[in-house]
This record gives sequence, structure tokens and C-alpha cells, in this order.
Amino acid sequence: MKLASEVASKLLQIKAIKLNPQNPFVWASGINSPIYCDNRIILSFPETRAFVVKALAEKSKDFGHFDIIAGVATAGIAFGALLADELGLPFVYVRDKAKGHGRQNQIEGKLDADQRVLVVEDLISTGGSCLKAVDALKEFGCEVAGVIAIFSYGFESAKENFAMAGCRFDTLTNYNELLKEAIQSDYINTGDMETLENWREAPKKWLV
Repeated sequence: MKLASEVASKLLQIKAIKLNPQNPFVWASGINSPIYCDNRIILSFPETRAFVVKALAEKSKDFGHFDIIAGVATAGIAFGALLADELGLPFVYVRDKAKGHGRQNQIEGKLDADQRVLVVEDLISTGGSCLKAVDALKEFGCEVAGVIAIFSYGFESAKENFAMAGCRFDTLTNYNELLKEAIQSDYINTGDMETLENWREAPKKWLV
């Protein structure tokens, strides 16, 4: 089984993927969605967690040399720290904005301006949150090797946003692989499949 299929299968097994076309989730962006991917659940399953971290480590080789890992707050922090530990590298994390008190940092941890950074996020929808982190790292003076994440919804807007930012990204698995695994394992039926495919075509216009 190829990696993308295996990761999708494991996410379904631990119920990190929630599918509910009849009672959709509402994202922070206001989008109604029949699917919710909660990769934080991975952290509660040691075997799956270890598998995902090793998969991230293997996939990270595609980004060439980098000096340090940066997790995107908040969900990317744990996976970034685990990956840094697996690779024996330093770790920092990036907030969506600078703190309003204390040292008022946006980037937490020891970072030098000449370092090459691999950014870790848990999932990519439009890419907005992790590209904010990329911008913050670039403004600090770092070179960004790219963004690596566990899951992507595969939106065209994400591809366009990353292309405009001149930033590479890659994920362990994606929406298409998830649907294939979900239908094969009877996690969803053909009616759900049609709903999920229609939603992905036009998520902002999708209504139940």
C-alpha cells in the first residue's frame, strides 16, 4: 500500500476524520463542511503517532537540507516537535501574531536569521495560517525550505496561494486518497461520496 493510502487508512481507523454530511461542521472561515480532519487525535495513539512521525521524516528528505523545524501554532507544534526530535534538529514554533505581553514574540525558541527552516503544519486547507508563519520566518531573515503537513483538502486555492508565495508544500495524504479509502472500508456510502465530491468542487457554495 502506498504511503498516502496507508496514512488515510490510519486516520480513518482512529477516527481522526469526521464525516457528517447531514450535520455539517462550520470552519472558522465560515465554510460549511461535511468533513472535519482532527489530526490532534493522532497524538493519543502511540502506534499511529510513531508511524506518522517516521513518514514525515521520510517525506522531509524531499526538501533538501534544512537546519531547524518550525511548527505552526497550534496544531503544528506537537508534530513539528516530534519531527525535530526524530531528526535530531532544533525546534521553534510560530504564532499567528506576536504576543501582546512579555517578550512579545511571534517566533518562540532559538532561531538565527541565516537558518534554513522546514515548516510543519497538521493540515492544509487554503494555506493561510502556515503561509503567515512562512512570511514571519522570511521577515526574520530565514530561508524557508517549504511546508510539510499530514493532510490536504486539495483545494485549488491552496495551490494558488503557495505558488504566489513561492513556497513549496507537500503532504502525507490528501482528500482524494481519503475518499478512496473511506469507500473501500465502508466508512462512507456512495451517497456520501457524491456529497463529499460536490463539496470539494465548490466548498464556499456548498449547502446541505
